[in-house]
Parts: sequence; structure tokens; C-alpha cells
Amino acid sequence: MLISTLYHNINSDKYSNDYEVFEKHLAYIKKNFNVVLPGDKLKGKDICLTFDDGFYNFYEYVYPLLKKFDLKAILAVPTKYILDKTEIDKRERLNILHDETYSNIDRAPFCTYEELLEMSDSGYVKIASHSHSHVNLEKCNNLIEELELSKNLLESKLNINCDTFIFPFGKYNDEVVNEAKKRYKYLFRIGNGINKNFGGIKGVIYRINADSLEDEKSIFSFSNISKYRLKSFIKSF
Repeated sequence: MLISTLYHNINSDKYSNDYEVFEKHLAYIKKNFNVVLPGDKLKGKDICLTFDDGFYNFYEYVYPLLKKFDLKAILAVPTKYILDKTEIDKRERLNILHDETYSNIDRAPFCTYEELLEMSDSGYVKIASHSHSHVNLEKCNNLIEELELSKNLLESKLNINCDTFIFPFGKYNDEVVNEAKKRYKYLFRIGNGINKNFGGIKGVIYRINADSLEDEKSIFSFSNISKYRLKSFIKSF
């Protein structure tokens, strides 16, 4: 069983988790799961933590917790909105509303390349592509550019092999998957399903929505796990 969880923000106004609940959530995961990244050896009760969009609150809140609990996670970033570095005060960066982030790039609501490099070099954070412009790839007219430009930028600026792609909004079709597979080894979507391994379901790894957690372990309840298993069974055909 490979569970992959999806998060966005911490202590924000939307698609977010409360810091204290999230800290307890990571402590629970540390105690009960084998935390893995793509390519790691699986032990049977494995979990892969993924965070979409690369908001600054990841650097401020999540990154220190990963180090505290000795856990690893994937951070998917849309490269168009990533500044090289910034002098903007962290309080201003943290207080930008979720729906206003893309229109306030100059205020650095996302992690900078300087911060991404620090986290990547630490070994606690694997940087993934979330496309270049964070668009619905089913409807864009420049699919190849969205897939390739983001990969090239991340590899050149962070000195990494970017082999993981997370579909913006979880949207894709056969063409998008086929083109993404030519450039990335691991593909993630939304979907609230459980995977057998990093091969996913039909080549795409399903993730469980873990924003707005009720408590540290609510998404792992017997009833929820049963729903995720059923969804995966249906989608495997």
C-alpha cells in the first residue's frame, strides 16, 4: 500500500492546514508510516508527502517540521512565478491571500530559487515540476513548452534531475500523459486513491486530499481507507 497525500498551505486562508494540527499529523505519520520519495524502497505501509504550488509558507512552516521529524517530501512548483531571491519581509509574504498569489508575484508569495536550492540540497525536499504557468494542460496550446521549460529551469537553477511532474489542478488527458511520460518518470494527480507502488494506476500516482485536516489522523480512518481502496479498484479497469 502506497498512500500519497496532497497539501497546499499552512496557516493560510484557503486550501490550508492549521500549523498545530499539521505538526501532530506529521508526528502521527512518523510513528505509523514509512515515508518515501519516488524510487525509494517500499516496505508495505508507505506514504509519500506532496505539496503543490511552492508557497512561501512551505519554507517557513513545513521545511522546519520535516527536519524536526526527519521526514522527506515533494514540493511541486510552477516555475513562471519563482523569483531568484527576495528582500520582502516574511510577514508580508505569509499574509498574501491564496487567491491573490498569482497577481502579486513581486511580493514573493512563492518560495524563491534561493530557498528551493537550500531545501533541495538538504535532502529533505524533492523539487518537482508543476508546469511552467500552472494552467489546465488539457486546454493549453503550448503543452510541450509547459512540460519542458519548467523541467529545464528547475534542473539548471537547482542542479537536479527533475523526474517528477504533478498535474496542475489534477487535469490531464491521454495526450498530456503521453507527453509527460516522455520527460518525467513519475506523474502525480489528485483522485483520492491508494497505489500499489510508484507505478500508480495506469501510470499515474493518485493522491489523497489532505488540506483542512480535522485532526492528525482523520484521513487514515478505516472508512476513508476503504473508500480510497475502492476508488483505486474501480480506476484500475
